This record gives sequence, C-alpha cells and structure tokens, in this order.
Amino acid sequence: MKNGVKFKQSRRRFLKVTFFAALGLQFIQSCRKKINHIFLRLTGTNHILGHRLRFPDFPSPTEVLEIPVLILGAGVTGLSAAYRLQKRGQADFLIIDLESEVGGNARSGQNTHSSYPLGAHYLPLPNASNTELLEFLEESKIITGWTQENIPIFDEEQLSFAPQERLFIHNVWQEGIIPNYGLSLEDSAQIERFVTHMTRFRQMKDAQGKYIFDIPMRNAALSSDFKQLDSITMEAWMRSQGYQAEPLIEYVNYCCRDDYGTGIVTTSAFAGIHYFAGRKHNWTNYQDLVLTWQEGNGRLVSHLKKYVLGKVVNRQLAFGLRVKQGHVEVEVFDDHKKITKIIRANQVINCCPQFINQYLLPERASLTNEFHYAPWIVATIVLRRFPFADGAPLSWENIIYKGKGLGYVYDQHQSLKQFQSPFVITYYHSLGDGNLRENRKQVFSWTDQQWKDFILKDLGEAHYGIEEEVISIEIFRHGHGMISPVRGFLSSQARIELGKSIEGKLHFAHSDLSGISIFEEAFYQGIYAADKVIAQLHK
Repeated sequence: MKNGVKFKQSRRRFLKVTFFAALGLQFIQSCRKKINHIFLRLTGTNHILGHRLRFPDFPSPTEVLEIPVLILGAGVTGLSAAYRLQKRGQADFLIIDLESEVGGNARSGQNTHSSYPLGAHYLPLPNASNTELLEFLEESKIITGWTQENIPIFDEEQLSFAPQERLFIHNVWQEGIIPNYGLSLEDSAQIERFVTHMTRFRQMKDAQGKYIFDIPMRNAALSSDFKQLDSITMEAWMRSQGYQAEPLIEYVNYCCRDDYGTGIVTTSAFAGIHYFAGRKHNWTNYQDLVLTWQEGNGRLVSHLKKYVLGKVVNRQLAFGLRVKQGHVEVEVFDDHKKITKIIRANQVINCCPQFINQYLLPERASLTNEFHYAPWIVATIVLRRFPFADGAPLSWENIIYKGKGLGYVYDQHQSLKQFQSPFVITYYHSLGDGNLRENRKQVFSWTDQQWKDFILKDLGEAHYGIEEEVISIEIFRHGHGMISPVRGFLSSQARIELGKSIEGKLHFAHSDLSGISIFEEAFYQGIYAADKVIAQLHK
C-alpha cells in the first residue's frame, strides 16, 4: 500500500536518552475523558455492493448498450489502459467502476487542513527502461525536461522534501529507516553485508542480458534463480544466508509488509529480494528521493483522469461475462438506477482483481484460490500539535521500530505550510501476518473505538500523550488491499493462466497478475492490455 523501496544508508547517529516521567492517575483519567471526544469515522471501499456478487439477486436486464471498447474497473490499471487508448487514437471506449471515485488503491481525500492519501502515497523514480512511464510523467509536468546526458529533470516541488525519513528506536528518533542506533558490531556487519548482497542482486542478469529482478515484472528473466527463490520464504532465505541480527530482520520484515502486506514469514524470497533489487537507481543525482504529494498517488490519478473525462460511469457492478461470437456481453447492475443492463463490446479490458473475477467467470474460480490479498487500514489523523519527541525531527515518513503498524506519513510535509497547526498525518497498518480471511473479517468487524484504541496505542510508543492532541481520526478500510506474493505464487501457473486473453476479445489486466502491487505494475498492465485491444481492432 505504501508502494516502493526505501533502501538508504542513514547519515548520522544519535545518543541514547531516557525520558518520560510517570504521570498521576488523575491526569491519565483526564486524558481518557478527552479521548472519548475525538471525532471518529469509519469509511472504506464499497464492499457492501461488491459482496452482492456472492448472492446475485439482480433484476432482469432492461437496457442494452453497445460500445467498441469497454474497460471494467477504474483503478490505476483501468485508467492507464484508457490513457494508452487515447494516445493511440482509440477514443471510443467506456469505463465502469464499482466505486464512487476512480483511482482504486491510489485514491485520496481532503479536509480543511490538507489533502491526504487513502492508499499508495509515493512513486519511486522509475527505471531508465520504463520509457512509457517516463513519457507519462513528462506529459504530467512531473518531469520538466532532460539534460544533455538524457537524464530526466524532475520538478523539485514534487520530489520528497527533507527531512525524508526517520525511525523511532530505543526511545529516540534516528534519521533514516535502516536501524543504526544502539547496534552491536555484529548487527552493523550483517546490515552492511545485506546491503552489498542486494546490490549484487540488483545487477544480476541472465545469459541473454535480461535482469533477474526488474520492473515491470514481465521485463525480468524467468530463470532458475527466479523459481528457486520463489519456492522459499524470505525468512528461510535470510536464515540460509546467515542473516539473524534482530535489527536487520525487523527492517526487512517491515519492507515486506510495506509493499506486500505480509512479512518475511510468508513472503516469497524472490519478492523480498525484488523489493531491494528491482529498482535500478539509474538517476544517481536523485539517489535518495522519491516523488510524493500531499494526496499521495492521488496526484497521479488526477493526471490519468484527464484522459477519461465523460467516459466513466461509477457505482456499476459487473456480475456476468460471456464471450460470444463477435463480441463480449457484460451484465451490469446500475446502483444509481437500481436496474440491470447489458453492455455489448467488441473488446473488453477486465481490470478487476481476481477475487472479483471468480464470480464473473466461475470456470476460473479454482485458479483464483492461489491469489492472496492482505487487508489494510489507512487512518487520517488531525492533531493540534505533535507531542515532544527526541532526536531526528518530524519527517515525511516516520516509522516505529517493532510497531504494530507501518508508521505514518506527514501529509503537509510537501506543503509550504508544513509547520502550521493543525497537523495531518496518515497512519498505515497491514493485517497480513496471520489467516488473511480472519484478518479481513477483523477489518470490518472491529468498531471505530477498537481501531482508535489500537492506533493511538501504537503511535503512543513514540508519541507519549498523543491522544490529548487528536482532533479527528478517519479510518479507511481496504478489505483486499493488495496482492501478497506468498511463497510459490510468482512462479505459479495460475498467475500465468489468468493473465491470458480469451478468444482475442476479453483481456485481463491488474497488478495482482504481476504479483506485486505497485504503481508501475498497475500502469504497465493497463498499457499492455490496451496495446492488445488496438492490435485486435486493426486486424
């Protein structure tokens, strides 16, 4: 959900300090009384409408619509497909989407103080080979030009401001998120060896010169190394390599949870290494920077939306798909009109995740059992001020060592008003460390009070007394937040089969078919599917 790799050496160390005196019972009771007056709201994806797929009781069709190209789903993949179609001169298409707003996991929100992400919140600088993505960034004025050496010039106001990252460890905030405070010599040696090891993986190629680890995944070599590493967990691989230092284990576990929703116990070793090795860091003058905005990747969605104006119909639930001679027929429930309609299209790009497609195409349901999705909560918290904390100053990204969640981003960090109260932060937590089905139930069964207590307790590890400063908490729930590349999934036949087109009419595109839920994978899934459609239309 947080989308990307942050693999940097920290630049300084801090002395260990102890603080926090015990507070009296009367003051604690006063704090609890204040907590009860925090404004709370639970929101999330339209799971109630989506769950009607399980027990379809839709009315008989009363309308029929015909269109050359239909796109199912207006997440980043669907929007990217539409962008590509428009660029290639195919403007006669329609997009339908279950939600009230487009963007999927890259949606954003806004309150009176700041914009904020509801999911993915930054984009690492693309690899030099990602020419289509670089072109899109240039069209969006994120890249403002190119040097004589053909290096992109990124708009400085859209690159992460300093200070960028900090980690709360041993009661002090250190700069950077790789643990560097209070380490033993052996801990430091293992971390340094791991960094070198990942650099070697980043440069590794097969006999044909293709990278073993690359973005998008389809550019990478499907070598024996790929299958071998995918057959074991990241935890097993680290143990086999003699990596056992607790700070390193905690760091890598955080990274896997950050991008995949699941930790090293279940994440494929290939996916775990890919986190560090897939990005080539071609632009050395921007080595420590990422692209980010107050609204997170909602900014990228806003650029993609320019290509779908007047072509999106929201709150539309597709519940049946049939490939017929000469066209694809889609049954759609219109939640606005409360009617069912039939949409006939010459070409369909299905950008739905596979847990939805198992209902649209029941004959493929058995293959979807190998797809695992981690649920998430994303909480936007408005604070009067930040409680005192020693060490590195408030940064764009703030991680708590061994925290229950994945820390928080300071949403106003990219704003010129970043030091004005109230402060707005976005807290992330993935529930992918156990039974995912039970984790998903917890996301929706817990009350706002339970989630509030959980979040404030986690943040309280680094910000004692933070509950006194909270004005409001808005908790956004993602039941199927992202695909989790568990052991064996990336090399599974199911992932390959479900990505194949049907009769040259029905094409599939979603980041879960890549196996890694990052913006680049979703973007390229849409690009490649659109190219398939254009090729069919030009036959």
